[in-house]
Amino acid sequence: MSNLNPANVPLSLYIHMPWCVKKCPYCDFNSHAVPNGALSSDLEQEYLKALVEDFKTQIDFAQGRAIHSVFIGGGTPSLISAKGYVWLFDQLKQYIPFQQACEITLEANPGTVEHDPFAGYLVAGINRLSIGVQSFNTEHLKRLGRIHNNDDALQAIRLAKDAGFERINVDLMHGLPGQSLEQALNDLKLAVEHGATHISWYQLTIEPNTVFFRTQPILPTDDVLEEIQEQGEAYLKASGFINYEVSAWRKEKPSAHNLNYWQFGDYLAIGAGAHGKITKPDGVYRFQKTRLPKDYLAHVPAEHLQFKKIENADMPFEFMMNALRLNDGVNAQLYPERTGLSLDSLEPVWTSLRERKLMINDVQSLACTEQGHIFLNSVLEKFIR
Repeated sequence: MSNLNPANVPLSLYIHMPWCVKKCPYCDFNSHAVPNGALSSDLEQEYLKALVEDFKTQIDFAQGRAIHSVFIGGGTPSLISAKGYVWLFDQLKQYIPFQQACEITLEANPGTVEHDPFAGYLVAGINRLSIGVQSFNTEHLKRLGRIHNNDDALQAIRLAKDAGFERINVDLMHGLPGQSLEQALNDLKLAVEHGATHISWYQLTIEPNTVFFRTQPILPTDDVLEEIQEQGEAYLKASGFINYEVSAWRKEKPSAHNLNYWQFGDYLAIGAGAHGKITKPDGVYRFQKTRLPKDYLAHVPAEHLQFKKIENADMPFEFMMNALRLNDGVNAQLYPERTGLSLDSLEPVWTSLRERKLMINDVQSLACTEQGHIFLNSVLEKFIR
């Protein structure tokens, strides 16, 4: 492996807020129902202070870089008060600066019980919202275990716009239990018509360690799922949205934070269960934090850091798993720059995939063809050594 230069790799920050009002039956994320049904101010303050201590242990990982994007995920990050975020950002910037145009995204759920007034988050420095709508159909929301309804979802988008947010992502799932083609398309239409500038649209999958895995719901047939996918994509394109990643559609600029993931950039990570990735001169490393909030709060953050170097043999898959999700892929030179390995290390797999028309026939780009995106999992398997 050649000497890597971290200065050439953008640096982001992921912050994990692990609590929800209620755990959804399909969710396999690191989320936990809040104690006694509400997040107390004492627990909020304790957790925010732990995040700062965690962040301080990662100062050396920045290696002189400023943070160019922040994503606050969960759980339900909007359970944390706007005032809490003002304090948190003030503290974090004392240790590692944020770039002037830093994109800061907050995941929020509809329903006033799950967030402060949106204007407060804007004042705190958050400039992009990702609203977890999932569906605008109240019956489907009930089946998904969501605590908001259709009116709450529409109002959340309206309130975010009224508060001054110009960048609003709406999270939608399709292929829901009992969902018809017409209902799935109506979800998309409501998101578009009510002002979403970015839509994350993906099919419900049944994951292990979830309630739905133990008691599986009846999902639409494959024929219906294919129609939803085909007609949904056609509608979004006709509405002026660009599909730049497997499940990401935009009318505005792409999510800088997610692009950094997909382009194999670096990201610090703080919070229970958070995952990070950093580049050092001698290689690329991944790390993660202990999952349970009580364990996270009980220990000095550095003590529960699990750190692992990505081996050369694993690098092709690690890189491609991210880059090939992008419809346009990445410039081929990003591979040696971000991994320290030559493009030759991708052979003979890369040549074979180009010959089979699963990757584009251009040695200057690492990208799938349309056919390759259809069989993306099979393409990625070829890079496993």
